[in-house]
Amino acid sequence: MKKDLKPATFAAHAGGAYDEASGGVVMPIQPSTTYRRDEAYAPLNPDNVYLRPHNEPVRAAEAIISELEGAAESLLFPAGMAAIAAAFRWLPTGARAVVQSGIYWGTTKWLRGFAERRGIEMVEVDASDSAALSEAIGSEVDLVFVETPSNPWLKTTDIAKAADLTHAAGGVLVVDSTAASPILTRPIDFGADIVMHSATKVMNGHSDVLGGVLSTAKDSEIWQAIKDDRADTGSVMGPFEAWLLVRGLRTLPIRIERMCQSAQTIADYLADHPQISDVFYPGLSSHAGHEIAKAQMSGGYGYVLSALVKSTEADALKVAGRLNLFLRATSIGGVESLVEHRHTIEPHTGIPETLLRLSIGIEDAGDLIDDLAQALGQ
Repeated sequence: MKKDLKPATFAAHAGGAYDEASGGVVMPIQPSTTYRRDEAYAPLNPDNVYLRPHNEPVRAAEAIISELEGAAESLLFPAGMAAIAAAFRWLPTGARAVVQSGIYWGTTKWLRGFAERRGIEMVEVDASDSAALSEAIGSEVDLVFVETPSNPWLKTTDIAKAADLTHAAGGVLVVDSTAASPILTRPIDFGADIVMHSATKVMNGHSDVLGGVLSTAKDSEIWQAIKDDRADTGSVMGPFEAWLLVRGLRTLPIRIERMCQSAQTIADYLADHPQISDVFYPGLSSHAGHEIAKAQMSGGYGYVLSALVKSTEADALKVAGRLNLFLRATSIGGVESLVEHRHTIEPHTGIPETLLRLSIGIEDAGDLIDDLAQALGQ
């Protein structure tokens, strides 16, 4: 398929993936874990020897993501955390890594343990503050990891600035762009070396696939180490999950468009609500990272926002409990809107007791606002 198509067109056609044998417009699922050889012991299909690294639906999904991301290559993993782990496992003992603070707690928790086990110096810093990031990176670093927009604070990091600082210190910049998606931001265009997404979230978009992906700006020794590690450890997504992911990717651009429009409308509504003390969303002009977001996000400011309910934790929990369309569940990026009281999930990380994180789905924005209005009592 032509590669100069607009993202919505390329995605809708699944990058040209279909069933050549039957002519079906949807590619098939091949669940076999192993592949036959001929009498001379040559593989019948030279691309397939064993499922662990050889998986047709995975290759199709990776090709679509690479095109959307503007990447040289992409690798799928069975979970977002598996992708993050792979992005760090190549680091040698004694390496130095700078990691953004206030990001997804699962990432921080794993990285702290990994760094301690491996004797890696790990510095945590508010990467949305370029001066603080520069000081943390210093003159020498092996890896810098940022998440933008961040979860659940929605802080925005200047990717181009982070890339310049990282490269000047001899390091590799890894960007978690889950809350943006490649439709809104392509970090490689701003100098990132590797981009990570939890494919569980908006890439799939239907709350029924667990997965992660890494995409690289170019081939390198580090990328080959990541690639070999994935094959050797079997950290590869299964064929059925990859098939579902391709299905989700086909509607990613149009879902993102709708979700961002609704998120902006809802953020504007909550910013003026008397029962809300603050709203964190890059699309608001009052947001500290709005100008950076405007420079590196195109077509919207994401589908996630957080709001602080006035008064107490009990009041915030009551608001969440009264919501009907917003489902009380842990995740982001699905077609259904979700609400989560993050302090309940991670009470030890400094998350405000009154913070509610909202993941905006594809429902009618007016219906979602009506649900919020009745839950807030106005």
